[in-house]
Amino acid sequence: MKFLDQAKVYIKSGSGGGGAVSFLREKFVEFGGPDGGNGGRGGDVIAECADGLNTLIDFRYQQHFRAGTGVHGMGKNRTGADGEDIVLRVPVGTQIFEEDQETLIADFTEVGQRVVLLKGGNGGFGNAYFKTSSNQAPRRANPGQEGTEKGIWLRLKLIADAGLVGQPNAGKSTFLSAVSAAKPKIADYPFTTLHPNLGVVRIAEREFVLADIPGLIEGASEGVGIGDRFLGHIERCGVLIHLIDGTNEDVAHTYQAVRHELAAYADVLADKPEIVVLNKVDALTPEELKDKLKALKKVSKADIRQVSGVTGQGVEQVLFDVLAILDAEKAAIAEAERKQTEEKWTP
Repeated sequence: MKFLDQAKVYIKSGSGGGGAVSFLREKFVEFGGPDGGNGGRGGDVIAECADGLNTLIDFRYQQHFRAGTGVHGMGKNRTGADGEDIVLRVPVGTQIFEEDQETLIADFTEVGQRVVLLKGGNGGFGNAYFKTSSNQAPRRANPGQEGTEKGIWLRLKLIADAGLVGQPNAGKSTFLSAVSAAKPKIADYPFTTLHPNLGVVRIAEREFVLADIPGLIEGASEGVGIGDRFLGHIERCGVLIHLIDGTNEDVAHTYQAVRHELAAYADVLADKPEIVVLNKVDALTPEELKDKLKALKKVSKADIRQVSGVTGQGVEQVLFDVLAILDAEKAAIAEAERKQTEEKWTP
């Protein structure tokens, strides 16, 4: 199944049914009069967060969605049936934007969330509605209200606890395959990973979701390489694992180039907690390893983890670091909510 994380669709709500103009005329009914029923209401366009979906591929083959039209009213005070609603089923993590791609309509983070994107038009009143003591035989009825239509953008941002970032061939996919059951494509050429991958990591009776996105190169924010369009998938991550290829000549420049692209995309990524990891240490001599650790520590101002995704060296330590940061963040959120509750409470 192809991964699709962005789609434009066109939606239209149903028009309301028209009211009826009708008069009751029966042989044994002494007093007839107007009996035109109201028209039915048009269907709504609804977006629903559904379980079991992880891509927007369904919206590649169908881009137009139209809700049902309300049925017209009829004689004998019969109201027309309402138009059928149409439901757009989207995966968890989907954001819905107006056509300008900036105005956020909905952000789905939990299964079962529903948002009405467009309301159906109201049905028109039949002539029975307009009957009064001074106008006992009205001959007018309202037409149904027209439905509304517009284009919207669906954008999927995967929900993961931690995200892998780095340049192409830094070993991100190898790392993901080593710590989870995910089977990303792994090869010895740049841009092997062409779309994000997710894996569930289990360690010390705990588990978290790890996301691997395509590599970033210098100028990605301006469209170089695959660009930075996939960075949205790690916006929701609690921590970033920054992998640097230890076989690169200038590891300091490699680190700075990726950090620059993260900051150019969004401040929220630049401010996220980061674990700096020097990968492929099994391919370095002790002297090379010492020099590269020193250079990397100088520019990152962080403790550098030494890892080999192939041999498994140092991998567990990185995973425990991720758990520690996630636990600290959860504790901070819980404390903030507790303080907010105490401030609102009054005797």
